[in-house]
Amino acid sequence: MDKGLLYIVAMPIGNRGDISRRALEVLASVDRIAVEDTRHSGPLLRALGIETPMLAVHEHNEQKLLNKLIEQLQSGQSMALIPDAGTPLISDPGFPLVRACRQAGIRVVPIPGPSAVICALSAAGLPTDRFLFEGFPARTASARRQQFDCLKEQPMTLVFYESSHRIVESLKDMALIFGEDRPAVLARELTKMHETILAQTLGELCHTLESDADQRKGEFVVLVGGAKVDETRLDPESERILRLLLDELPLKQASALAAKITGRKKNELYRYALTLRQA
Repeated sequence: MDKGLLYIVAMPIGNRGDISRRALEVLASVDRIAVEDTRHSGPLLRALGIETPMLAVHEHNEQKLLNKLIEQLQSGQSMALIPDAGTPLISDPGFPLVRACRQAGIRVVPIPGPSAVICALSAAGLPTDRFLFEGFPARTASARRQQFDCLKEQPMTLVFYESSHRIVESLKDMALIFGEDRPAVLARELTKMHETILAQTLGELCHTLESDADQRKGEFVVLVGGAKVDETRLDPESERILRLLLDELPLKQASALAAKITGRKKNELYRYALTLRQA
């Protein structure tokens, strides 16, 4: 085990059997483990056979502890950063510490493992070639709806975290802004005893949760299908490039060069360039 390193260690999101052998080796070998909440991580680490000393590092004290933690790492101590569950820094504290370590020339080593985002995507049946992770939606209805309104035209799969306290309200706002017929998946209590993955429309999910109190319990990942793309239109960046080239070149040359730059089909760009010229 090298000294003076910060290890970013992924933890189980529910099932303890998902912890990796490498993660266990690191946690047992470092000088200390930075955790969000010792009351949560303590019993888990003991159950995994880890007796390494813990230090609480969370959003309320992380900035105050930075200098001390950096000094300890620079002195040769090694440290592991773990979240309550999943992969550190994904909607969890830790970013200031990782940034400070990199600025100080301290090596940061990721120890990969479970992530609720990837776990949900892998089983959702929605497109995974491109997705947009938004973390937790805004807490208030007005801010939440404004956030969703900025995302309603996105063609990629949208991924959110949500708590049991706001899941019904968030789903209702999604149905209102994205449309009740938008396909979606609700992944609840992933890897745990009561794991549920529901693939329905947003309107159907709202009805399901309102009629079944059990489906309103636990931790949630909400996945929303992307907006349908109008095939007759170009994406904004391709259109911008084509317009710039049309200002300087004949139509055929502009279309051919735009095709090389954007990777779009030349005939498609040529037809769209004709409509721009006519306009």
